[in-house]
Amino acid sequence: MKFLRHFITFTGKELLELCRSGRLLLLVILFTAFGVMNPAIAKLTPWLLQTMSDSLEASGITVTEVTVTAMDSWVQFFKNMPMAMLVVLVMFGGIFTSEYSKGTLIPLLAKGLGRNAVAAAKTFTMLLVWSAGYLMSYGITFFYNDYYWDNSAVQNTAFAAFGLWLFGVLLICCITFFSSFASSAIQVLLGIGAVYIALTMLCMIGTVSEYLPSYLLQSGELLTGQAQPSDYSAAVCVTAVSSVVLLLASIPMTVKRRV
Repeated sequence: MKFLRHFITFTGKELLELCRSGRLLLLVILFTAFGVMNPAIAKLTPWLLQTMSDSLEASGITVTEVTVTAMDSWVQFFKNMPMAMLVVLVMFGGIFTSEYSKGTLIPLLAKGLGRNAVAAAKTFTMLLVWSAGYLMSYGITFFYNDYYWDNSAVQNTAFAAFGLWLFGVLLICCITFFSSFASSAIQVLLGIGAVYIALTMLCMIGTVSEYLPSYLLQSGELLTGQAQPSDYSAAVCVTAVSSVVLLLASIPMTVKRRV
């Protein structure tokens, strides 16, 4: 009960700081822009090509009529959202270490606030912001795609989006894990970068790629129907379990850490 009370209190503090600092507004604008950008780029592509047709033909490139579908917009969605994910990671990379370096947690801990509650509240805040922003972008893209084209022509969009979201959850859990012993936001981000590079390189090995979290980023075959959600079940399980393991592993190190 005490943990829950501390968790709710500190979560409120984190959300209030996000609002006061303007970071929450920035993220709302960011995710809204990414949601609108996907169908906008697809819709404007034929017009841009037509506008550039004369200069392209002078270079020996013939521009034919381009037919845009919902598939083009969804492809843009899965290309653009990793950039939004990167912004979230950079913004929250120092969510723990900044408080450690400034010593702002000391008065709160002295009053009995549990470190587990602090870590849980900060992790929950990051997951809440990522999930809400991601859902906003997905919803905007889905609405415009359905308005201009037909979403039924593209398969497994919800599951493909879920896979990318889950990969983002894993990286957020990496923030909590690396923050349990790192001394700066740069070190945390370098640790996340190392994890991403390692997963990307391992994914090149055909025998293990379908078990890796980075496999969830390969949404192309899902959208065309060449692959089914069941083909990604192993990657989903590994990603979910890895996220939980990272959080559990961070608990003892966070508790023992000197602020």
